Amino acid sequence: MRFPSLYQLNTRVILHELGLQLGRPAALDDLPDAMLDEIAARGFSWVWPLGVWQTGSAGRAVSRKDVRLRGILQSQLPDLREEDISGSPFAITAYEVHRDFGGDPALEVLRERLRSRGMKLLLDFVPNHVGPDHQWVYERPEYLIHGSPDDLAHEPQNYVRMSTRLGPRILAYGRDPYFDGWPDTIQLNYRHAGLREAQINVLGGIADRCDGVRCDMAMLLEPAVIARTWGERARPVDGSPAKDAPFWPEALAAVRRRRPEFQLVAEVYWDLEWALQQEGFDFTYDKRLYDRLHDGKARPVREHLMAAPAFANRCLRFLENHDEPRAAATFPFPMHQAAAVVAFFAPGMRFFHEGQLDGRQSFVSMHLGRRPVEPADPEVRAFYGRLLTALARPEVHEGQWQLERCRPAWQGNATDDQFIVSSWRQGERVLLVAVNYGPSQAQSYVTPALPDLAGRRWLLRDLMSEARYERDGDELASSGLYLDLAPWGYHVFALQPAA
Repeated sequence: MRFPSLYQLNTRVILHELGLQLGRPAALDDLPDAMLDEIAARGFSWVWPLGVWQTGSAGRAVSRKDVRLRGILQSQLPDLREEDISGSPFAITAYEVHRDFGGDPALEVLRERLRSRGMKLLLDFVPNHVGPDHQWVYERPEYLIHGSPDDLAHEPQNYVRMSTRLGPRILAYGRDPYFDGWPDTIQLNYRHAGLREAQINVLGGIADRCDGVRCDMAMLLEPAVIARTWGERARPVDGSPAKDAPFWPEALAAVRRRRPEFQLVAEVYWDLEWALQQEGFDFTYDKRLYDRLHDGKARPVREHLMAAPAFANRCLRFLENHDEPRAAATFPFPMHQAAAVVAFFAPGMRFFHEGQLDGRQSFVSMHLGRRPVEPADPEVRAFYGRLLTALARPEVHEGQWQLERCRPAWQGNATDDQFIVSSWRQGERVLLVAVNYGPSQAQSYVTPALPDLAGRRWLLRDLMSEARYERDGDELASSGLYLDLAPWGYHVFALQPAA
């Protein structure tokens, strides 16, 4: 499938809620058949249970002691308890399925259950850092970024003294160049050849247990980013030659030799998306589209969607995820609907976060293992039901996409600039997606760049409502289709010859 749909699960929270129902701790293989059946019925081809890997007590203790973090968690979960702070799933101690989740056997059962429903399994790879109680911190300190006593004295937010087999050493917290370190992690050094080889082996081991990985903050491994963040501190401390070639081409080639059909998704920002696609990633996060949709102006969104297919077809489109606030809390509902139609009818991978389809508004930190009870919003749920039904059509996954040109409905009417119109075609199957991405009523004409319009009448059936229109093909091919839409209004028209 060229343009698949991905569904993300907040594993720890879902298993907590399931355990309350079962009256015992729940594991991955306890996920109900009804849940998996519903995910499959909604057209998802990939499932990502976020954060299945083993974490340790050290990372959890850091989360529980962090006063600032505790204040944030308290605001998200007013009845916060100590045991609710489970620690970050990205402070990994081993790429083994967490003991609390049933271990590797439970994951294998889940994978087979997904496979039987025609779905694939996506898992995490967190390449930038490890948890403070990962075995490499003690046994392989040469794999890590080291600091000096001056670093620790002047940047205690970025360095920590740790015990290693070589004795006490000052090590760097994992971080990116724009923020202070994450104190529940220790930074890996990708200029060390031994670390790179070890991480390629880790990635290969993950590939044996799933169908694809999402690589966390993948751009942090780029040589220029390493140089900007760490400078000379990234020189291997054991005196081995520094390796400065990009890591990803080497690693992705190795995993594909092992698993040729394996899929790789990069979380990436800072305009490095194209670079990581060139290095071998199948899909890269499209945060630019999210930001432009959030800004609420049609033209920057439309211009973003003009990107060449070589790039656009490998973008991962989303309106929320575990790092972003809930879409239902961020976008007013009319704008939310319009943004979803634009984002998810664009080419690329479509990414949905568990709870998004029900209109959840409470954002919950990954450091929490429990979330507030929140009822589903029937309007949001009904909207996404219609959207996913429309997205299940084969032309949206395998067809050809095109951004259509709009023009003013009459002289002096500039509201055509608010429209984002596109089409999908596969054989005789045609969709025309029209969105008024603006806060006022808008009018426009669009002449779809589709063959065979002239010479017959056409039925335009809106898949998102009960609207039906019959139009003359000669008129569509010459003057075009007249659009008059309310603020944030939209149509997803299936075109077919009228009887």
